[in-house]
Amino acid sequence: MDLKKESLKYHSIGQPGKIAIVTTKPCQTAADLSLAYTPGVAQPVLEIAKNPDDAFRYTNRANLVAVVSNGTAILGLGNRGALASKPVMEGKGVLFKRFADVDVFDIEIDTENPDKIIEVVKLLEPTFGGINLEDIKAPDCFRIENELKKITSIPIFHDDQHGTAIISGAGLLNALEINGKNIGEVQVVFNGAGAAGISCARLFVQMGVKKENLLMCDSKGVIYNGRPGTLNPEKEEFAAYTDTRTLSDAMKGADVFIGVSVKDAVSPEMVKSMNRDPVIFAMANPDPEITYDLAVETRSDVIMATGRSDYPNQINNVLGFPFIFRGALDVRATNITEGMKIVAAKALADLAREPVPDVVKKAYNNTDFSFGPKYIVPKPFDPRVIEWEAYAVARQAVKEGVARTPISDWDAYVKHLRKRMEKYWE
Repeated sequence: MDLKKESLKYHSIGQPGKIAIVTTKPCQTAADLSLAYTPGVAQPVLEIAKNPDDAFRYTNRANLVAVVSNGTAILGLGNRGALASKPVMEGKGVLFKRFADVDVFDIEIDTENPDKIIEVVKLLEPTFGGINLEDIKAPDCFRIENELKKITSIPIFHDDQHGTAIISGAGLLNALEINGKNIGEVQVVFNGAGAAGISCARLFVQMGVKKENLLMCDSKGVIYNGRPGTLNPEKEEFAAYTDTRTLSDAMKGADVFIGVSVKDAVSPEMVKSMNRDPVIFAMANPDPEITYDLAVETRSDVIMATGRSDYPNQINNVLGFPFIFRGALDVRATNITEGMKIVAAKALADLAREPVPDVVKKAYNNTDFSFGPKYIVPKPFDPRVIEWEAYAVARQAVKEGVARTPISDWDAYVKHLRKRMEKYWE
């Protein structure tokens, strides 16, 4: 397939782009029009003016997420600007809708000034039930997300950070289950200290990896305490007390390698130097730090994952953000907590251990998936993901007291999710 030709055709044929707005109420008669707009629309306006939470009852806010970007860190493409990022943000909208029935407006903000992005998103808060930040460069992304969490009362989620962390966290739990290693004892090496690397490291620590067992590398080598030059606060957080200086040395005896950096950063010699049954998540896209084939050729005991769909164990963010927002929106959560992220990862890990139904196998050319080294995270086209993950997220939000509308009948909620998604799986 000529990927360039087919992709440009796909995006331009018929109505340009990938998303559109559709009405959810009839507007076929004069009576309909009088309810949809003047004079009938005045009634919900007055109700919302009296009680702002009624916006969730009378408008689409309860199911609407903004995908916000300035295009400064587009996956695999770098800084291409706000306008050029629009196809990616529309694509995010497609995934939100297809996998979790969440509506999206993509918002491309033409500035690299973090303060302006914070101001714009804050001003847009009344429109949305949640904000998905996307493809914003580090370290700006950390500041933008942290500040918006402080000044808004809706979920703020930077997917490049937390989506990667959650899915790789699920994979890590299952990889360690397979090779029989204890999460509190494994030695973990990161290559790449940007948004995804920092967030993965933070979540791994919260899940049980000991910080003293973690080494983080950037383009200059190991981030160690006292390294010359200025470190941003996020890198400083993971500065280690160590004599190790290079990625090659860091990987000697390591149990886990997490790559969110550049292609070919890892050599076969580095893989050979790792501990027994090594776990390698080489997630650079489109070309990983070491190819799947080379890694498994080098070590028969390796558990390998990449960001690619053409090899086993794809660490794919689509397993995260649609379902996390589905759960958060359904209880009108005020934010997405660390606990909600952890239960999302655990739900995905647990689901991967379950027998895989035929509908999933058919979606992947009748591949016979079963829990093991080549299947450590579920597949996106598994209709059960929403029932496991959105449920876990919503329940944790209620448990932590960040849900505006707690759910009491959880069995009914799961049935509601299943019914809601039926049209997408027919």
